[in-house]
Amino acid sequence: MDADFRTEFVREPAALKQHPALVLNADYRPLSYYPLSLWPWQDAIKAAFLDRVDIVAEYDEFVRSPSTEIRIPSVVVLKDYVRPQKRVAFTRFNLFLRDEFSCQYCGSKGDLTFDHVVPRARGGRTSWENVVAACSRCNLRKGSRSLRRSGLSLRKPPRAPGAEELRNLGRRFPPNYLHDSWLDFLYWDVELED
Repeated sequence: MDADFRTEFVREPAALKQHPALVLNADYRPLSYYPLSLWPWQDAIKAAFLDRVDIVAEYDEFVRSPSTEIRIPSVVVLKDYVRPQKRVAFTRFNLFLRDEFSCQYCGSKGDLTFDHVVPRARGGRTSWENVVAACSRCNLRKGSRSLRRSGLSLRKPPRAPGAEELRNLGRRFPPNYLHDSWLDFLYWDVELED
C-alpha cells in the first residue's frame, strides 16, 4: 500500500510528531486503530492533571515548569469507559477504509475517488450500498453509465460496515510510527517491519 496516499486522509497536528500518547479506553483497548487514537503530549499531561486518565507508560523525556518536572506520558487509559458508536458515519475516509484503499473495479491503490454504482443521474443515492472507492481511470471509464454498459464489475458488493468491523479493518494498516511502549496494547493483523 502506498503510505503517502493514506497520510493524505489523516492530518496530524505538529504536536503529534513528537511524543504522542496512545489513548486507551477504560477496557485497555485503543479508541481507534486507524487512525490510531493518539493525543499530543500536552493533552495527555492535561488529562492526567485533571484526573481523567491514568498514565500506563512514559517516555524517557521530561517537561519542566519552574516548580515541577513531569515525565511525558506515552500510554494513557481513560478512567471512564467511552462507548463506541454503533453507527458508522458515512465519510470519504471511512468509505476508503471499508474498501481497503483500493479501487473496487480494478483493485489498484492510489489516486482514489469515489463512484456511485447506480449513477446519481439515474437516481442513485449517496449511501454505503451505492458508493465505492474507484481509481480515476475506472471512474472516468464508467462515467454515468451502468456497470453492464461500462463493461466494469465490482470486486465485492458494497454494504454498510458495522462500527466494530471498521475498527477491525483499521488493524490492517499499522501507522508508520509505533513507540515500543504501545506494542503491548495494540494488535495488528499484519507483520510489523522492524
